Amino acid sequence: MSELVKIVDSLENKVSKLLHKLELLQQTNAKLQNELIATRNNKDSSQKLVSEWEEKYNSLKLANSMLGSNTNKTEAKLKINTLIRELDHCITQLAE
Repeated sequence: MSELVKIVDSLENKVSKLLHKLELLQQTNAKLQNELIATRNNKDSSQKLVSEWEEKYNSLKLANSMLGSNTNKTEAKLKINTLIRELDHCITQLAE
């Protein structure tokens, strides 16, 4: 009978250790999920910031070429032609 008590005590001890490990793993998992969310938010804000800077760069490049810079004159001409086509398309739609 005492052998049975030892086995039960041993099982209780092992279950207690497993429950403790489970609790620690759940806490670690929650912490990692919070870090993942924070990292994703940081990544999203960084991507938005990069796209904003790219737009500003492209605007400055276009403005530079319109001011007489020889480096991007063809690009500026293409952009102007595209804008003119869009305006013509809008005028055509308004006229209908």
